[in-house]
Amino acid sequence: MNDPKERITRLRDELNRHNYNYYVLNSPEISDRDFDMMMKELERLEREHPDLDDPLSPTHRVGSDLTQGFTQVVHERPMLSLANTYSIDEVDEWCTRVSDTLGGETPTLVGEMKFDGTSISLLYRHGRLIRAVTRGDGEKGDDVTTNIMTIKSIPLTLKGNNIPDEFEIRGEIVLPWDAFERLNRQRAIDEEALFANPRNAAAGTLKMLNPSEVSRRGLDAYFYYLIGDNLPADNHYDNMLQAREWGFKVSDSMTLLNSIADVDRFINYWADTRKTLPVATDGLVFKVNSLRQQLNLGFTAKSPRWAIAYKFPAERALTKLRYVSFEVGRMGVITPVANLEPVLLSGTTVKRASLHNADIVAQLDIHEGDMLYVEKGGEIIPKITGVDTAARNPDSQRVRFVTHCPACGTPLVRQEDEAAWVCPNKYGCTPQLIGRIEHYVGRRMMNIDGIGEENSRILFETGLINDIADLYTLTAEQLKTTGGFGNRTAERIIEGIEASKQVPFERVVYALSIPYVGETVAKKLARSVSDIDRLMEMSLEELTAIEDIGPRIAESIIEYFAVPLNREIIERLRSAGVRMSVDKIEGATRSDALAGKSIVISGVFARHSRDEYKELIELHGGKNVASISKKTDYVLAGDNMGPSKLEKATKLGIPIIDENRFLEMIGEKDFDTETLL
Repeated sequence: MNDPKERITRLRDELNRHNYNYYVLNSPEISDRDFDMMMKELERLEREHPDLDDPLSPTHRVGSDLTQGFTQVVHERPMLSLANTYSIDEVDEWCTRVSDTLGGETPTLVGEMKFDGTSISLLYRHGRLIRAVTRGDGEKGDDVTTNIMTIKSIPLTLKGNNIPDEFEIRGEIVLPWDAFERLNRQRAIDEEALFANPRNAAAGTLKMLNPSEVSRRGLDAYFYYLIGDNLPADNHYDNMLQAREWGFKVSDSMTLLNSIADVDRFINYWADTRKTLPVATDGLVFKVNSLRQQLNLGFTAKSPRWAIAYKFPAERALTKLRYVSFEVGRMGVITPVANLEPVLLSGTTVKRASLHNADIVAQLDIHEGDMLYVEKGGEIIPKITGVDTAARNPDSQRVRFVTHCPACGTPLVRQEDEAAWVCPNKYGCTPQLIGRIEHYVGRRMMNIDGIGEENSRILFETGLINDIADLYTLTAEQLKTTGGFGNRTAERIIEGIEASKQVPFERVVYALSIPYVGETVAKKLARSVSDIDRLMEMSLEELTAIEDIGPRIAESIIEYFAVPLNREIIERLRSAGVRMSVDKIEGATRSDALAGKSIVISGVFARHSRDEYKELIELHGGKNVASISKKTDYVLAGDNMGPSKLEKATKLGIPIIDENRFLEMIGEKDFDTETLL
């Protein structure tokens, strides 16, 4: 493409699309390096052809992660991106350029780890956390204070001395490798799309509207820059040491560097050592230490001149394809998997990599015995990024996607508007039957201790169970004699099965493996319909009237309960004592006391749990909402109400009520009442 105008237009379109995938969908399609190379090319072309400049070009903006579910806050100081490079020579050139700009003054630099997460800015006043805001578009971000408060490594109140009355501290929210692997294992069991890397998982988690789920995910945070008018020191390094004393997690990798040779040694040391860290990293950051020198160096339109990021190249290996297997999931989805000659990559041996679907296989044009490029970079999930066609045997055959289920032989069907091919033999295909058992016993479903993937298979293959209802007929003796389980394991399984009878109805709905009914949808359904009998009889119109239930989910629910076998299993579960309705708060009755009222809950309560208050709101005709807006009627506030919610409710003049006042409003008169806060 020789026409500069066409190339510039193409690059802008591509970069805008990749920005959206990265910041909004948290689902990047290309590597950071490829993105940066495209951006550099566009910057060069725009410099060469200033007449083609466009104020809306991606070169004039920072990618955005703004969402509609959070209040947007303007940053007091813009959060700019760092200039970055993949070349040690370019880092050295930057060091020389900084020195020259400072009139030959040799600056002390600070070398730091570049954590691969999502940026955050925290505001503190008088030693207390006031607000947490994502980077967003650099000028404004999302207020995620409530979610940030669930991260245990972030101090809500500070300790120590020399704390400014007000300051801002910036850092990175990360998901440690252990938490990331645990999350993806659960998503694999649920047949949900896996997160490509901890960065995407951290960004997605921080934007969840349910703080309790954010808390369960196990986010962590590292901080790297202090901003304010009355900082303790005149240099970055000492300020961060002081922040560490106040309670912030500051990386031990932070090091003072006095020469270009020190910088090069720092890069070479961390190139391999970083792989031993408990969190993902994708590079290093170098900053001028003196705040006076930082001020003299200033900023470009997009980044500070006093800092640069060096990014480690993604790890890539070339290995031989042994064969492609086709695996059947719980919902019948067929996933192609590349089985590889073992290759060492990012400290682990890679033998398998998902090819995701038929479209990806066709796009890569994989042939039998091909040499495949496998990449991990900052990602723990290996992916096939290309084929070495020069090494291909000219007689090799193209890998063809299967047309029949590899487990039961049933012809596959492709769902409309989806890439997946599916085995429709839901009730006769062994991997699907075992998968539903494995899902049912999972931690976030029925949480039956002692039964995981392997034991689900053993129970099915030995004939001890054929479906989830059979679990409740098992005895410890059967498990020991037929299943080959030890005494303690058998007892633990029976105890877990008995305990599962107390699992709330919303988790039972999730455990049933109704297509498209994940954890969040199951909660919506359970709280809206109250019992299984109502759910089984609802029409398409009634189901789609429930918030967030679209036609596809509604049709799937109707199809599920139209199968006699599924209804039979429901009745057997009911007879076994599994909960098939929502437990109502004792003594609670329905009314219209809160009809048409939107209520936000914040804080910790003494008389009922948050979930119980949500149920009471719905029982009395009200609506639970996650964030405060002009349409909010009340904020039900307990102890430790989120400071951002308090500030916004006060600003908008929304009544803040405590739990005694709330209970009085719904007709509970046995408590002392207090006036509006």
